[in-house]
Amino acid sequence: MTRAHTHTAMEGGRARFSLHVAATAAALVVVLLQLHGGVASEPPYTCGAGAPPNIPFCDAGLPIDRRVDDLVSRMTVAEKISQLGDQSPPIPRLGVPAYKWWSEALHGVSNAGRGIHLDGPLRAATSFPQVILTAASFNPHLWYRIGQVIGVEARAVYNNGQAEGLTFWAPNINVFRDPRWGRGQETPGEDPTMTGKYAAVFVRGVQGYGLAGAVNSRNLEASACCKHFTAYDLENWHGITRYVYDAKVTAQDLEDTYNPPFKSCVEDGHASGIMCSYNRVNGVPTCADYNLLSKTARQNWGFYGYITSDCDAVSIIHDAQGYAKTAEDAVADVLKAGMDVNCGGYVQEHGASALQQGKITEQDIDRALHNLFAVRMRLGLFNGDPRRNRYGNIGPDQVCTQEHQDLALEAAQDGIVLLKNDGSALPLSKSSVASLAVIGFNANDATRLLGNYFGPPCVTLTPLQVLQGYVKDTSFVAGCNSAACNVTTIPEAVQAASSADYVVLFMGLDQDQEREEVDRLDLTLPGQQQTLIESVANAAKKPVVLVLLCGGPVDVSFAKTNPKIGAILWAGYPGEAGGIAIAQVLFGEHNPGGRLPVTWYPQDFTRVPMTDMRMRADPPTGYPGRTYRFYRGPTVFNFGYGLSYSKYSHRFVTKPPLMSNIAGLKALETTAGGMASYDVEAIGSETCDRLKFPAVVRVQNHGPMDGKHPVLVFLRWPNATDGSGRPARQLIGFQSLHLRAMQTAHVEFEVSPCKHFSRATEDGRKVIDQGSHFVMVGEDEFEMSFMA
Repeated sequence: MTRAHTHTAMEGGRARFSLHVAATAAALVVVLLQLHGGVASEPPYTCGAGAPPNIPFCDAGLPIDRRVDDLVSRMTVAEKISQLGDQSPPIPRLGVPAYKWWSEALHGVSNAGRGIHLDGPLRAATSFPQVILTAASFNPHLWYRIGQVIGVEARAVYNNGQAEGLTFWAPNINVFRDPRWGRGQETPGEDPTMTGKYAAVFVRGVQGYGLAGAVNSRNLEASACCKHFTAYDLENWHGITRYVYDAKVTAQDLEDTYNPPFKSCVEDGHASGIMCSYNRVNGVPTCADYNLLSKTARQNWGFYGYITSDCDAVSIIHDAQGYAKTAEDAVADVLKAGMDVNCGGYVQEHGASALQQGKITEQDIDRALHNLFAVRMRLGLFNGDPRRNRYGNIGPDQVCTQEHQDLALEAAQDGIVLLKNDGSALPLSKSSVASLAVIGFNANDATRLLGNYFGPPCVTLTPLQVLQGYVKDTSFVAGCNSAACNVTTIPEAVQAASSADYVVLFMGLDQDQEREEVDRLDLTLPGQQQTLIESVANAAKKPVVLVLLCGGPVDVSFAKTNPKIGAILWAGYPGEAGGIAIAQVLFGEHNPGGRLPVTWYPQDFTRVPMTDMRMRADPPTGYPGRTYRFYRGPTVFNFGYGLSYSKYSHRFVTKPPLMSNIAGLKALETTAGGMASYDVEAIGSETCDRLKFPAVVRVQNHGPMDGKHPVLVFLRWPNATDGSGRPARQLIGFQSLHLRAMQTAHVEFEVSPCKHFSRATEDGRKVIDQGSHFVMVGEDEFEMSFMA
């Protein structure tokens, strides 16, 4: 995507206000602004009343392929080329309206793209937490329900005549490889298994599919698009930009890190869209890579949908990268690779000359158009008035509903991670907090709660406003001018801290520090933030609470070890209900259960070039590796780390036989340690299915509070440093449970050795190593050994 846009608070129109009174000592009044006034316009569609009879492309009873073929056959060459940009003009003689392919819905329906217009009767949509925080819940059912809400609200906006498209360019499922990446906040984190699961269930929710099982691909509520394919995770680092960056990626890393989320998005989520990225991979622009788009995505994974470029990515193949010698070569490269639509006008501008020069054929254009119009037909946009069809009953009253806003609150609550809680500094007691000092630039700016790619939210309420409802005597000092913190009011902050019973600081980052086109150079808190925090902590009567609002990790080692900082909360960018969720965690009305979806590295990690795409460590050169799976070095906080106000225990109650035979298979290779390994493809699906087994975990909440608790199951290898390229450990399953205090529950995980115990070889094959594999949950583990 080109740029993330920001939006002002909702104004004008006929507002419907609802009051929500929270159960606090001093009743907290939250004003929910929901704009549903005015008169709806007619949504654009084809084949309505008055359409000529007996036209196959208007016959909803025919197969979509036949309908598309009929439509494309009626188009002139000029009309065909006109449809190859994200702003596709109308074809009046065929009754085809204009269509805008670019809409955004990263964590709620947004007007950041061109297709959604939240400036009419509908002026808001539910704004969920930024994805990195939602991911911290480790709760696929929550992720699916968020996708469902986005799909419903998207269709409602369209039915209300405020949209020119239903194709949404989300989710962002690039692996959060480097902590400095400005767009890491948009992703589910650093683990490819977790990211792939998020992709699959979110996409299913948006598109109107069930959480699992078969799908009806003929009917799309809205269309989701998995981006950015592939190995895209750099914006602008020391002048190296995403537009010219050539990511050097091994076959091994592609197979087990960069591509698995996209494979899951297609195979499990049945996504109807893919976006190819700006960068090159091993010299080839991804939008011009036939092996990536056509062979891998379409042939190997069975992708059924359209492929778009990122915005202006086709032009840069010629203009910035010099990969294509002429504009016409760039057009030919992408169309022959399998791209269907260009975000931008480059293909529309140069398509005719590329055809005249013989660099593309009309068949190349028809192939792309077939994929594009098939998606529009699957959305029901060629079936007459959509308000009279499958999703026609979704109206404006289904946007910003109380149920949707409650889900936004639940997502924020469940994602917040308690990083430190020395001496039970939290939760605070409402009865004992007579006065409260709230300090920090992030405490009183509702927009900062939203991250990027957000739309106008249903709710606007800052943490400060919420806390003022809990504690009448609440003072506020910003302390810094912004996250940059190059202008401070430290003496005023110190005075406020020394005068209050308790102090909560709201620090971290903002979109000036991390966003699209902006990577960080450092992992420490910017400017004088540390000085402000330590000065306030030294002046406070009791250990202070530090709340961090940020997407990427920060090195807060100083706060972790400072006894005057009693507790640390990470709240990401928690969305429209984030202020409420933070207050509820602070005062014990919600028991935090989030876990970090990324490793938090020390500042020293910044010596590693961001451009080094290798995942695995290389000790002889001092390269430490990346993410919890391969990194060998100190951390500030580990992947999966998170505290709670309750104590939990885990143990396996069922374990498989110690030995499992893979009879009759010849070892493919021998590792440096002399270990035999077996090709997963050669094992075959039948044997792989036979090897699956259940692992049942007993989980107990020992109190004192009820709470949601993610259960994370890992695989570890005893010899991860033997040169085989194995991860040190690997997440293989996770589920979120709600347990009352003292409650015990059993949760079952299906373990598939072919999927979970295999590793990628240097040439990208998946193999299972002979010998021991250990499955872990908490402090418990069991061993399973494979022998032929």
